[in-house]
Order: sequence, then structure tokens, then C-alpha cells
Amino acid sequence: PSRPGRARRPRPLFFPRSRGFSRQSGREGAGGSAMSGAVLAGTPIAVDCWSLRRAPAARLFFLSHMHSDHTAGLSSTWSRPLYCSPITARLLHRRLQVPTCWIRPLEVGQSHVVDEVTVTVLDSNHCPGSVMFLFEGTFGTILYTGDFRYTSSMQAEPLLRGRHIDRLYLDNTHCHPELALPSRQLATQQAADLIRAHPHHHVVIGVYTLGKEALLVDLALEFRTWVVVSPWRLEQMRLLELPDVFTSEEGAGWIRAVDVAEIRWDSLVSWNALQPTIAIVPTGRPVKVTHPSIYPIPYSDHSSFSELCEFVEWLKPCSVIPIVKDNMCQVYFQEYLSSAPQVLPDLRVPKPLAKPVQQQSQRRGQCTLCLWKRAAWHSAPRGVVFESPEKHPEKPGALAGAKVPQQHHCEPEACSKGACTSPRDEEKVKEELSGEQSGAASAVRQAPGCSEHFPNGLAEQYLLTPLNVLEQNSSQTFNELVEDFFRR
Repeated sequence: PSRPGRARRPRPLFFPRSRGFSRQSGREGAGGSAMSGAVLAGTPIAVDCWSLRRAPAARLFFLSHMHSDHTAGLSSTWSRPLYCSPITARLLHRRLQVPTCWIRPLEVGQSHVVDEVTVTVLDSNHCPGSVMFLFEGTFGTILYTGDFRYTSSMQAEPLLRGRHIDRLYLDNTHCHPELALPSRQLATQQAADLIRAHPHHHVVIGVYTLGKEALLVDLALEFRTWVVVSPWRLEQMRLLELPDVFTSEEGAGWIRAVDVAEIRWDSLVSWNALQPTIAIVPTGRPVKVTHPSIYPIPYSDHSSFSELCEFVEWLKPCSVIPIVKDNMCQVYFQEYLSSAPQVLPDLRVPKPLAKPVQQQSQRRGQCTLCLWKRAAWHSAPRGVVFESPEKHPEKPGALAGAKVPQQHHCEPEACSKGACTSPRDEEKVKEELSGEQSGAASAVRQAPGCSEHFPNGLAEQYLLTPLNVLEQNSSQTFNELVEDFFRR
């Protein structure tokens, strides 16, 4: 035991790092750093990605919702068209001072044509203004859920029912069989029962900057009391056009909403010195508490594991790509994937070389084994970061017996210093493909000309498709498509 007067106050709430809680992000399970968003492979689309250095080829920018881990890098200096829901548009201008001339609100529940891409905006049931994006174009059909909480009522959505989905970017925050969460209705009932068990106590609820408003409204209506909030939060509630159950007048109600960071040991001591008080922390992840008046409630704005399985089984996409990149969970959904052929991404082919350069390249007689090697090894592009369903590509042995076209040519700059392989060096290249990882990596470093223009992520996009689809993609049709790409 510590000496008198030297005892340290225990921390009020302890969020295990294994779940990746971040106070700054305002999002449970967001990880130690902010979300980086995604540039959708084979498309001009970037979602929740505001680094132009990471997305130099993107020209269509979408914001799923206003949580800070999805707006990292977005500020008043943004100067490109940005598409989002009307509620997010109001918050975006008010909170981040993004100029309205760049904000393009898209009505929820409707389809819109944006630069030859059809985008359908759907409510994601996460927080006010949060949406899912359904993209359709020459690249196929992509559903980007953003952060979402699935309910069976989504199956009644006519814009999703019976839709073929090539790629599903999935919110996998709670994608683990051990993370069992009740529905938000049941969690709200648990909070109400806890309040009834303390009839003479005031109630303080810890919430983030945005989110859990539905819980506050339900409790206010259940107990017929005002919910006291700060003037800043009251202004936001009015921007969100929520029911009129909030006030900033102290003492007007006995339920108060505060920032979750205020649920501390010393705060509970101070509050209980004035009147008996309990604190409720609605969160979908396990926490440890150090004060007997702090009560976590399993209320989450992210889908539970069982809900994710039900959603993927109903949607039957061709592939699943996790949004939270450090939590690879595709193995859980393999049995639910569709066996229908998957649409190949619309690869952006660079402009044709000048005629003299083409003739010079043909005289050199170089083949494209180096390009094929880069498709397997060079998974980290120099510009746009493409999503990959796996952290690591397959081992080189999987491509050792691949049939490689022989009559196509690289750029002359890319073939210098032995980076590309001439016909007489074919045996040496095959040895590298069958197991020399260091040699392949070295070849990539020696030939920046090839890797600069070669669209990455082609192989990774199909690592998660059913076996029979892979067999179809490995057939003569697929080989001809690849050869045609190399020829161009």
C-alpha cells in the first residue's frame, strides 16, 4: 500500500490496446492511428481519403461520415468537389470550414450520375449523416459500407435487393466470433433498466463528438426528461435536426450528456458529492472501470460479427475487402461469396508510346516477363494506394508455372541495366519466379519505369474469390485479356 498522501488516483476507464481504442478518433475500434480511407482499385474514386499525394489519379472524392478518423487531412483548404450526404455537408462546412462551393450533397436513397460513374447513396445506420456508397461503372459494381450497423431491415432496400456486387468494402471493426454484441434496441433497454434501478440518481452519459444521439433521444422519451448538453453540442443537435429533447439549461433535466473523456474517477467523486450520480458509457468494446458508479453498456454503432455474417450471406458479393486494414477477416465469409464471374477492374492503360520509341523497343526484342513479375511482387505502388484483400501477396511458387506471353515489349527505359529479361535470359527469370524473392524485389528497384505505369493490385483483387471463379479467370479468356493489356 502507498503512503498517506502519495496515493495515485486510478484511471477511470481502461480501454485495452488490443481493441485499438482511440480517444481522438471518436470511434470504437479505430486503432492507434486515424483511418486512411481507400482509393478503389481500377476506379477514379477515393473514399474518406484526403491525401492527394496518396491518390494522385483520383478525381472523385466521397466522404462517408464526419467522424475524425474519416476526415483526417480534410480542412478549409480543400479545393476539389467532394460528395457526401446533406447532413454531413452541413457539419463539414460548420465544423471544418470546407467551402460550400466544393461540397456536393447527394440525396440519400437515390442514384446519381457523377462523371460517368453511377453512385447510389444509402443510409449506413451508424451516426447522423453516415452513408454507404454503391458505385457502378465499367469497373463493375462496388459497395463501400463505410462504418455501418447492419439490420435485417436493410434487406428490404430496393436499391440493394438482388444486386450483383463485385467488391464489398466492409466495416470489420467487430469482425471476430468472440465479439458478441446485442442489438442497439436491446442495449438501449439495458440502459433504461439500469436507470430504473437507480430512481434517485442523476444520470451522466459519456458520448463522442458525433454518435449515440439515438440513445439519448430514446432515453429522453422513455423517462420524459430533458437531456442537458453543452451549448456547442446543442447547436450540433439542431444542425442534425433531431427531436427537441435537448437543452443547455443546467438543472432542466436529470440526464446529462458529456464527452466520454469526462467520465473520470474524480468527476464521479465530485458529482456524487452534490447528488447521487451514475455514469453510463455506451460502447461496443470491453472496458474496465475503477469507480462503482460507472456502468458500461454494450451499445455499438458498428455491426456485430453475427450481423456481418448475415449481411455478407444475403448480399453474396464476389469478394470482400476489409476497411480496417489490420484486421483481416475474409476467412469468415468465404462460404458466402458468389460464384458468379467477377468484373475485372477498368485498368487505366498509359498513353501509347511515340512511334519511333515503339519501333526501338521492338528492335530490342524484349519480352514482358518483367511486367508479369511485377504484377506478383510489386504490391506497394508508388502513387495511389490500392486496397488489397490480403496483407501479403501469394508466394512466388504459385506463379512458377504461369504461361507468359512472349511477343510483347517494355519501354526502352525500363529495360535498361538488365531489369527486363531478354529471350536468352528466360531460364534465369523462371528460376527467380519459382523462389528468388530477393531477386524479384531487386528487379523492381532497378526498373522504376515499368513500375511507375503498371496498374497495381490486379492479382490481389482476386485472392478472395471462390475457386471456380479463379479457375474461370485463369482460363484462356483471362489470358487473352492480360495479353491484350500487355500488347496495348
